[in-house]
Amino acid sequence: MINQVTLVGRITKDPELRYTGDGVAVSNFTIALNRNFKNGSGQYDADFVNCNIWRKPAETVANFCLKGSLIGITGRLQSRHYENSEGKRVYVTEVVAEDIKFISLKNNKNMGQSQNPSQSPSDNTVTNNDNTVNHNTEATLIREGQPDTQKEIVQPVIQ
Repeated sequence: MINQVTLVGRITKDPELRYTGDGVAVSNFTIALNRNFKNGSGQYDADFVNCNIWRKPAETVANFCLKGSLIGITGRLQSRHYENSEGKRVYVTEVVAEDIKFISLKNNKNMGQSQNPSQSPSDNTVTNNDNTVNHNTEATLIREGQPDTQKEIVQPVIQ
């Protein structure tokens, strides 16, 4: 079976970062995707897709992405359900991101505060697991679970 999703959109609010009981980082966020056609009123509608990403990429998303950041993700579609406080079953479909590309980041949350060198917000900077910093004008593609030596540097989309 094939279960692969690729999306490019803007983050609708600052990503939330939390940790599981085992200490695994997970970040939840929603991206807005414009449709390719106009509705009956002549306006473009948007779809809002719930996403999550795990481990080190989750921390990177939470540290460097803000509302309005343009990102590209590749992942898989996942459905789950739970019972809410009223005892009703709620179904959720979301994208579990496995790769993420920072296309255009908004001002970083840490700007204006004292920075430690491993959290520089300049030009799509991403901190590697070995605490070195990539100062590139290119966007960095992070693949979950891959060592730093296999991270790809990709050219940003020019708008």
